[in-house]
Amino acid sequence: MTAAQKRQAAMQSGSRLERMLRAGHFAVSAELSAPDSADPESVYREARLLTDAVDAINATDASGANVHMSSVAICTLLSQAGYDPVLQVACRDRNRIAMQGDILGAAALGIKNVLCLTGDDVSNGDQPQAKRVFDLDSVRLLRVATVLRDRGMFLSGRKLETSPRLLLGAAANPFVQPYAWRPQRLAKKIAAGADFIQTQYCYDLPRFRQFMAEVRDMGLHEQVYIMAGVGPLRSEKAAEFMRTNVPGVIIPDEIVERLRKTPKEKKVEEGKRICVEIIEQVREIEGVAGVHIMAYRQEAHVPDIVQQAGLYPRPVLAG
Repeated sequence: MTAAQKRQAAMQSGSRLERMLRAGHFAVSAELSAPDSADPESVYREARLLTDAVDAINATDASGANVHMSSVAICTLLSQAGYDPVLQVACRDRNRIAMQGDILGAAALGIKNVLCLTGDDVSNGDQPQAKRVFDLDSVRLLRVATVLRDRGMFLSGRKLETSPRLLLGAAANPFVQPYAWRPQRLAKKIAAGADFIQTQYCYDLPRFRQFMAEVRDMGLHEQVYIMAGVGPLRSEKAAEFMRTNVPGVIIPDEIVERLRKTPKEKKVEEGKRICVEIIEQVREIEGVAGVHIMAYRQEAHVPDIVQQAGLYPRPVLAG
């Protein structure tokens, strides 16, 4: 079955995110900042800020190679509370045995969306002495997850008693060189089984438009749901830190200057306004199926951003 045929096949997971995308609604997901806590209330407190504003909530998997509460634990708590979580699985920390077990277990716990990531290197995190695993990369992990779901077996060939029902996702970064390779990389992830894509922060809109034009030329927008990554900036200092220290994040000088010229007491609102403007623009790009809002430690701003961008209230799905 080709990727295009797979997209038109029967529902993979039945998750709200999948139903929104298949119905042709402009989907909205957001990231929940993983807590440094063993208290479930730490998760629920942040999730409540996102209630009714988004269709799905991503639980990060030690993003930036910094340890926090595990993604599978956060997703389980979210699922039990009635949210639609997206499990992130990074190849950095686990081998293929552990990741297959995690995916199968997550499905058993009611988690229906999985985002397959290679993961930031440990040198970027707060424990650089940690051992790297990287038994697989994101493309190979997608293939493994697809085998679990579509063929009902482990990578070893051993049959499953019950296959997981999952919507499989991957990340894409159109903003780093070599640009010409980025659509090709996306095509590999689609061929490996990706149903949806969440991109890196889209601050460089001309580059993103060019990427999407190349994606359309290859017909990839008809084979996968692409969600553009967006997020508010607190200040020009935050913008400088991100583009200097976060791998793969490109923030144009004009955005930094715009924040620098904004009075201190208005910088947060200006950052939100920039995010809303970006959402409005990416929404008009053919092939963009939604946005993924990454508001690190700023979850409280997500409902305002969604409302100001004209994406609230979220559609009510039948059934």
